[in-house]
Amino acid sequence: MCPYQAVEHSETGIQANSTTLPGDLAMPPQTRKLVVFAHGSGSSRKSPRNRFVAERLNDLGLATLLFDLLTPDENAIDEQTRELRFNIPLLAERMTGAVDWLAQYYPTEELAYGLFGASTGAAAALMTAAERPTLIQAVVSRGGRPDMASDALPKVQAPTLLIVGGEDTPVIETNRDAADRMQCEHTVKIVPGATHLFEEPGKLEHCVRLAARWFREHLAEGRRL
Repeated sequence: MCPYQAVEHSETGIQANSTTLPGDLAMPPQTRKLVVFAHGSGSSRKSPRNRFVAERLNDLGLATLLFDLLTPDENAIDEQTRELRFNIPLLAERMTGAVDWLAQYYPTEELAYGLFGASTGAAAALMTAAERPTLIQAVVSRGGRPDMASDALPKVQAPTLLIVGGEDTPVIETNRDAADRMQCEHTVKIVPGATHLFEEPGKLEHCVRLAARWFREHLAEGRRL
């Protein structure tokens, strides 16, 4: 029986600078590690793939935060224009603001922080890691666009795992190119037979195993205050 079955779930208003963003915080008992998710373009904290990953990480004793990078009003606009989902500086600003808030929020202030980004959310996660090197201890990208983090890539200090589907050929190349620009510890892992969304049987589970191992190896038992 898993010792982390009694996970405490709560809906939380994340204060990212002057913006309040809805979030879902899951806290296993006695957890010392928190993974913050940055979803991809056109997605939300309700993404079934990210929720699947988060639940599996909870089973392993890691806390998770899924939150929306856009407000409900902004999301309604984006559904029509599709422009905010690709505004990487805005998404990164929200991500960084959320991490700063977590560092002051009583239930999470002493935890070690990792970031899990999907698609364009991976670029926002990497930009946040570059901006907050003393807070972010590890980054995982799933089918991400790290190339969109641009000049932030050489500044990232957190060990970074880039997971890409073996059938997602264009994204494999952009991930390898981005990895070449990184100076931190980093690895590109290819999941054979997986396409961009890892929808094939067993492929998302493979991604979870890789991510869980990375976070467990690179996140300390709490943050050094």
